[in-house]
Amino acid sequence: MKNIKKYLEKVRAIRKKKYHPLIHKIHKKHMLSKKTLFYIKEYGPHTNVSKTIIKESIKILLIASIISAFGGLALEHVKTIFVSIIPLIILLPVLNDMIGDYGTIISSRFSTMLYEGKVNKKWWAKEDIKVLFLQIFIIAIITAFISSLVALILSGFSNYKINLIIALKILLIALIDIILLVSILFLIAVTAGLYLYRKKEDPNNFLIPITTSLADFGNMVLLAVLVILFF
Repeated sequence: MKNIKKYLEKVRAIRKKKYHPLIHKIHKKHMLSKKTLFYIKEYGPHTNVSKTIIKESIKILLIASIISAFGGLALEHVKTIFVSIIPLIILLPVLNDMIGDYGTIISSRFSTMLYEGKVNKKWWAKEDIKVLFLQIFIIAIITAFISSLVALILSGFSNYKINLIIALKILLIALIDIILLVSILFLIAVTAGLYLYRKKEDPNNFLIPITTSLADFGNMVLLAVLVILFF
């Protein structure tokens, strides 16, 4: 036990972002997971966890904020039509929030799978990945359907004239929007997560800002396109 503690103290002293042969030695000799040793090195008790996370995330957060800001420009081109469709005004923040939440769930769950060794190069063939995608996909469709119905009902109280054609268009816009974006976010989270993991980075500090900002940007752009196509 004393030897292990001595080795772990040495691991904590290793410079961040650097791989050291000592990690492999401890892994082989004491059968400790490399993922555990990684977290001891990067986020041990003598490290400043907040500083490490902020340092790793600040650049991607700035980029993510810029990407999200550009999403509003897409709606600017269709604002005249968009503001006249009350159900879409109600749906916009709801869809933004939901899709961002799904991006967060996908990112965190996939990062966990990476550290548990459940993902390899043929990630598409892994049962855990298929189950994750199916779960998110089904929940996304159900919530989009319910949100559309609620938006239509609330619009009725504001004297907005709703007929069957408009109701179907709103429902289709919500379903197309959420299905396409969830699929895109899933692919981005997987490919970016694999890349970051191979680069010895912690995917948790990067994937969530990336997916949430792309969710905001993609949702506004896609809604603008769908409004033009349907209205």
